Amino acid sequence: MKANKIIKEILSTSLYLLAVLIVTYFVIEYIGQRTVVKGSSMETTLSDQDNLIVDKITYRLRDPERFDIIVFPYLYEEDTYYIKRIIGLPGETIQIDLLGHIYVNGEILSESYGAEVIKDPGNAMEPIILAEDEYFVLGDNRNHSTDSRESAVSNIKRDDIMGRAFLRIWPLSKFGILKHQ
Repeated sequence: MKANKIIKEILSTSLYLLAVLIVTYFVIEYIGQRTVVKGSSMETTLSDQDNLIVDKITYRLRDPERFDIIVFPYLYEEDTYYIKRIIGLPGETIQIDLLGHIYVNGEILSESYGAEVIKDPGNAMEPIILAEDEYFVLGDNRNHSTDSRESAVSNIKRDDIMGRAFLRIWPLSKFGILKHQ
């Protein structure tokens, strides 16, 4: 009798742990995931070592929008993700002049995120025409960011976007939902 009770308890606990693992996998794969900011490319919006929750559901329901802060994998280093702000949308033409002005379809972009003047327009010195599945991204700390201006990042494909930075959970003094626009 005692052996049966122990076996039932072991099976019950094993099934419980399996269920927890399955739910955890489902949440991380399809709903949200924690990520840590490394570097200063998104200052002053996000800081080095900020812990974020990435929302993986929103872009299943709608397309990314201008000024959304997105997370995507860096193609040249495994398990490395970049966090940048969307500036250009599919089908648009993006250009940055030598004075640091950002043009979207020939008109200067009105924004408040990049506080400093862009010193190096990179590939965007010449007009960049985005394909129907591409986004142009920049870090908020424009002169200290590796972003779509460089061929190592280039334009981001829609399918490569992991999700939208949604909630800062650390440090607690900055806890809250992130403002995108």
